[in-house]
Amino acid sequence: MAVRTQGTPCWVDAQLPDLEAGKRFYGELFGWSFDPDRDEALLRGRRVAGLLPKRDGRMPTTWTVYLATDDAGTVAARVKGAGGRMVMDPYPVGPFGVLALAADPGGAVFGLRQSGDDDGFELTNEPGAFCWMEVYTREPEAVDTFYASVFGWLGRQVDPAAEGRGSDFDYRVWSPPGSRPGDDTAFGGRAVISDDFPAEMPGHILVYFAVRDCDEACATAVRLGGRVATDPFDTPHGRIAVLHDNQGARFAVLAEPREPGEPAEATETGRASAGPAEATERDRGPDGRADADRGPGGRAGPRDTDRRPGERAERRETDRGPGERPEPPHPTAEL
Repeated sequence: MAVRTQGTPCWVDAQLPDLEAGKRFYGELFGWSFDPDRDEALLRGRRVAGLLPKRDGRMPTTWTVYLATDDAGTVAARVKGAGGRMVMDPYPVGPFGVLALAADPGGAVFGLRQSGDDDGFELTNEPGAFCWMEVYTREPEAVDTFYASVFGWLGRQVDPAAEGRGSDFDYRVWSPPGSRPGDDTAFGGRAVISDDFPAEMPGHILVYFAVRDCDEACATAVRLGGRVATDPFDTPHGRIAVLHDNQGARFAVLAEPREPGEPAEATETGRASAGPAEATERDRGPDGRADADRGPGGRAGPRDTDRRPGERAERRETDRGPGERPEPPHPTAEL
């Protein structure tokens, strides 16, 4: 069993109204196959994510990231003491260990996973696998303090100039406790939901998957019935887009920059790629206009005509069969 760094991403899953349609979508988009006995996606036979049937149609459809812990009960107490709340208290799930759902002070929901025989990711940081998590919030100071207190995360404030952004750009990169904060150890970031966003947008966490070609991934997603929320755009860390799958679950894709002829790097259960600048959603409203033309970080960015060349504008336990993974309540259902 792999040793997980406490508080770092160890699993992601999505609950889908039509599980078979979801398998077809992600199978073609990321090259996933699926364990016939469990609700898990595989890449070359290794675990990369969970796809679960959603049995309550009133719940929204979303991706959830789980953070590793040796003691979910202790972390749940820390969550409450640090200004967060438990959406679902820790509960045992057989070989999957102990799971829980929590919300930070800004309302972003994440999972806790206390390892069992099945220990989460077997592959990360290669095309078709998880590579980054990003917390969006309107309460950056409270949220930064929360994650530092609960998990010991070490933060580094991003230099706006290094990202080609204005002085008001507010983005924080997180590394695990005991590490030297920086790109080499980072696994996620924190972005601010600014006034450019719709007022009703809640705090949330965006899950990133690595891809070889961001534009090709967008075209494939659309062909399979998904849609592009944020068109591909370039950052110092690679080319990013935000997508919705064919059932509405939102996620991001990242193609890291490579020199010509350089092969994509594969990392087994390793750290996430360091620090992609935040991708934000530009869904159009009833009037057909975008909420805002935003670049990385959620701040107002250039309109299409001002962009650089090549840059483009976003059941219960007794009801389960053998080996079937339990479905927690949707993380935003109680928000």
